[in-house]
Amino acid sequence: MPRSSVAPLAPPVNALLRRYADAGEPLSCVPVAQGLLNRGYRLATSRGSYFLKQHLDARTADRATIVRQHRATERLGALGVPVAPPLPDSEGRTVAMVDGHCYALHPWVEGSHRGGAQLTAAGSRRLGALLGLVHTALEQVMAATEVPADAPGDGQRPATGRESAGGESAGRTVTGRTDADRDAADRPAMDRTAADRAAADRTTAHREAASRDAADPEQSLRLIDELLALARGRRRRDAFDELAEYRLLERRRLLAEHAHRRPPPACAGGWVHGDFHPLNLLYRGAEPAAIIDWDRLGVQPRAEEAVRAAAIFFVRPGGTLDLPKVRAYARAYRRSAGAEPAELAAAVHRVWWERLNDFWILRWHYQRDDARADPQFPAASALAVWWTGEYEAVRDAFTS
Repeated sequence: MPRSSVAPLAPPVNALLRRYADAGEPLSCVPVAQGLLNRGYRLATSRGSYFLKQHLDARTADRATIVRQHRATERLGALGVPVAPPLPDSEGRTVAMVDGHCYALHPWVEGSHRGGAQLTAAGSRRLGALLGLVHTALEQVMAATEVPADAPGDGQRPATGRESAGGESAGRTVTGRTDADRDAADRPAMDRTAADRAAADRTTAHREAASRDAADPEQSLRLIDELLALARGRRRRDAFDELAEYRLLERRRLLAEHAHRRPPPACAGGWVHGDFHPLNLLYRGAEPAAIIDWDRLGVQPRAEEAVRAAAIFFVRPGGTLDLPKVRAYARAYRRSAGAEPAELAAAVHRVWWERLNDFWILRWHYQRDDARADPQFPAASALAVWWTGEYEAVRDAFTS
C-alpha cells in the first residue's frame, strides 16, 4: 500500500487512524488550510477522504472545549443545520490526544466558498435565514450540551505519534477578526473536571457578553499615534505605508468627531458561531453544504454576529457594502431568528463603532511584522469611513 512521505510537521496519521475501526490505511495527507488558529489536512485513505483538524489555539484547544463544540454540531445537524460533525473512534471518542496535541477527524465535504459578490438576492436571503437558524438552534442545543468528565469524546486515551505519515505543512490564512478576538483571556484551570470547565465557560461567556465595553476612543487615539510613528519611521516606505498613514490620520479625525457616539456596554447575548464568514461556509451549488470551524462558539449579542457577517460577505473591493443584498439578507435573518429591528439597529451601531476603532491589520503589520492580512487593508479601512458617511443608509438596510 503506497504511503505519502513523512514531513517534519506532518500529523501523526498512523497513530490517529489506529483509533478508528473503518477509516482505512493512509494514502496521502495534504494541508488544505493553515489558519491563524489551527491546521487542517485532507486525509485520503483506502476507505475515502477525510478532513483532519489539529487544534492549536490555546484558548480553544483543551479537550472539554472541543468536545462541547462537537456535541453542539452533532445536535445542530439533527435540527437541520448543515454541519460536518466529527467521526467517533472505535470507543466513541471524537477528540484524539497525540503527543500533547488534540486532533479530530471529520468527513470530507465537497464544496466551495462564496463571497457576497457570488450570491444572488435569493442567495443573500438564504444566507440570512441560515444564520438565523444557527442562532435559534444553538439556543436549543447549548442548554443540553453538558460534558461529563468521563464522557466519550474527551480523548483521555493517549496515543504515541512516533509512527507517522503525512503531508507538508502549507496552506491559506483565514483572517478578518478584530483585536478583541485575539486578546483573549486564559482558559479555566486545567485541573478542573471537564464538566466544571464547561459550566464555567458558559457562566463566564454570559457574564462577559453582558458587560463587554465598547472600544475606548482615547485608547484608540493613543494607538493611532503609535502606529503613525511606526508607519512614518520605515526606512523604505512603500504604498502600504502611504495608505496606512492616510487612513490613520483620517481615522483620528473621525474619532474626534464621533467620540460622543460610543455605545454603552453590550446587552446579554446568546450562543453564536463566533466566526461566520465566507471561508467558514461551504456551498454545493447554490445551497449551503456545511458550516465549519466552530472554535469561536460562544455567547455574544447575536445580532452583532449577523451584522459582522454581512460586513464581511457583502463588502465590495472599494470598501462599500452591497446594501440591496444586505437588506435581503437582514430581512431573512430577522424572520428566521425572530429578531426585532431595534435589536439590529443597536448591533449596527456597535459594529460600526467596533470597525471605527479596529486597527488589527496595522498592528500585525507594524508591531508583529506579519503581512498576511495586508491584502484586506484597503477595503477594510475604507469600509469604516464609508460606513460613517452612510450610517443611516446602512442602519436602514438592516432594519427595514
